[in-house]
Amino acid sequence: MLLVSTYVAASEIEGVGVFAAAPIGKGAPIWRLNPDFDRLIPADAYDSMPETMRELLDRYAYPSPDSPGFLVYEVDNGRFMNHSDTPNTDFSEYGVGTATRDIAAGEELTCNYHEFYEGCELVPGTGGGAAQAAAAGE
Repeated sequence: MLLVSTYVAASEIEGVGVFAAAPIGKGAPIWRLNPDFDRLIPADAYDSMPETMRELLDRYAYPSPDSPGFLVYEVDNGRFMNHSDTPNTDFSEYGVGTATRDIAAGEELTCNYHEFYEGCELVPGTGGGAAQAAAAGE
């Protein structure tokens, strides 16, 4: 769950993104996995879900690095964080995200999906099909 104040708006990267509502200092914690807030969904339930739910999970969920067989679906604005090869956050320690530099109010928060989703294929407009891949055991 996000630990900083954010809002969702149009992104120059893709679709919408999550933006800092207030300045964030370098090294500040910005996100922490909270199982009471972030949903862990069994990947084996994916195939039996309605198509609209599978599409949602394909775009916004990712395989849990520390709970094999589960998908992580963030229910707050965190699910709108876009990928960057030069992100302003660090998620290399799973379960925690920090600012890698000062982030200005109004600046888009970005992360490197490969830090928490090994094998992620970046396909514009799809979220990488993370849920589908996890359900298939990939």
